[in-house]
Amino acid sequence: MANLPPSLSVNLNPPFGGPSPPSPSSAGKERRMASAEQLVLDLCDPDLRENALLDLSKKREIFQDLAPLLWNSYGTIAALLQEIVSIYPALSPPALSPPASNRVCNALALLQCVASHPDTRILFLNAHIPLYLYPFLNTTSKSKQFEYLRLTSLGVIGALVKVDDTEVISFLLQTEIIPLCLRTMEMGSELSKTVATFIVQKYYWTMLDFGIFVPLQSGSLHWAVF
Repeated sequence: MANLPPSLSVNLNPPFGGPSPPSPSSAGKERRMASAEQLVLDLCDPDLRENALLDLSKKREIFQDLAPLLWNSYGTIAALLQEIVSIYPALSPPALSPPASNRVCNALALLQCVASHPDTRILFLNAHIPLYLYPFLNTTSKSKQFEYLRLTSLGVIGALVKVDDTEVISFLLQTEIIPLCLRTMEMGSELSKTVATFIVQKYYWTMLDFGIFVPLQSGSLHWAVF
């Protein structure tokens, strides 16, 4: 059969109004978002929560706008806080198992995601959620499960202070975060000491940037930070 001339060729694509097929990148983004939404819903199911915590914490960097999704989804933040407070009884005397520590650290990783996002940072702060982490920073056990718990908790606070924000500093000023960081700088692992030092330095430099004078006692650990 002879080919039709170009002017008579049949156009099999709809000329107007027909939906164009999604680009591969767009389709992939939609699939990731649908996956994230389902995992966030799974957080509210006690039977599915552990797997959802693990998957979301591993993939949080590829899920765009995960923080607003976590914050605005019904019951999600409450589920994360439930994970945190559930291990309080195991803090003193120290009886925290490695699996329990890993599970809570996955929840803390999601809270760090919320703390670092510009749309949810202040909401996170106004809800006083950082206070739920302070009992972890107050522990003294040097076992790996406690050290991992302290380090991940410091990561949440570090995400808050990373951006110069007077509201963040004003909040922290009313809490015991600096003494807790100083304690970590004395007895924590090298990585925990590094994060704690960053928080203390950022805290003081931000205060000085906004004209708040902070007296430092010569010879104190506060002074050594600088």
